[in-house]
Amino acid sequence: MKATIIIPNINGKGWLKDSIESVYAQTEQDFELIVVDNGSTDESLEQARSYCSRPNFHLIENGSNTGFSHAVNQGIARAKSEFVVLFNNDAFAEPQWLAELIRVAESDEKIFAVQSLMIRHFDRELADDAGDYVTWMGFACKTGDGRRASRYTKQKRIFSACGGAALYRKSILDEIGVFDENFFAYFEDVDLSWRANNAGYKNVLCPTAKCYHICGASTGAVRYNAFKSQQSGRNSILLPLKNEPLLMLILNFIPLALGYLLKCYKFHKQGFGEAWDKGMREAFDLLKNDQLGKRPFRLRDLPNYVLMELWMIWNMVPYLWYRLVVVRFDLK
Repeated sequence: MKATIIIPNINGKGWLKDSIESVYAQTEQDFELIVVDNGSTDESLEQARSYCSRPNFHLIENGSNTGFSHAVNQGIARAKSEFVVLFNNDAFAEPQWLAELIRVAESDEKIFAVQSLMIRHFDRELADDAGDYVTWMGFACKTGDGRRASRYTKQKRIFSACGGAALYRKSILDEIGVFDENFFAYFEDVDLSWRANNAGYKNVLCPTAKCYHICGASTGAVRYNAFKSQQSGRNSILLPLKNEPLLMLILNFIPLALGYLLKCYKFHKQGFGEAWDKGMREAFDLLKNDQLGKRPFRLRDLPNYVLMELWMIWNMVPYLWYRLVVVRFDLK
């Protein structure tokens, strides 16, 4: 089996069926499909059950919302294939999507993750995500969000792949670990890709692997709500604490502290300060209880840590350009 495609689902009645059908319409057919349902209360669970008679289809039913990371980890645990592909229930793939992801992954055994070019479903001239990146101030951001999809035509190395539509090499998952379930939702994919970077592997964008995405369909959080604010409050602290060695954290203390102060101010001004603060407390509780799950420092990874440090500093350039020139930076 070449690939295992995992679709996590919760209350996706309006789009899950079309998402599954787009997977079955792939030119590359050497795959199994696993849908992990996280306690849906709408018709999407029955939609998923209707595929159970198909070969190489599996349905995992959780009675409640166990979180994105736990759900996809259940699928990964069942995978016997060379590659694992995550696909959102509100995403729809073009027929060559899977074949292109596999083609790029097979070109270099050091490639861990391959990012699809995610395009806005309702405005197909605009990109949704062409890879994620982390700045020196600890901000995790999407590349290409709201910009013309035609800008993204070249394969290139990226900091992180978005777990909404990305391929991962199973052997490297076995080495560095799967998704951290302390990240209930959001930034769990950045954490995973960062771990791979630290271990000397690469994440790349494949612009010919195209899919269309309804951003925030399941969570209702196109921008922010209380749920997303709490997740952001916790996970934006966990992200650098987990992936930066102690010396990096000391060197980056001032920009990280400034970034958190700006975020805290913004969330409070938007009316989500209580949720943000709750998430921050959860992060510090994990740290206090020694549940961070930080990978031990390895001297042979020192060049990778240096690369990540320089990359995060450089990432301030596209971040500030986007905030100050492309869109207005708004703290209200």
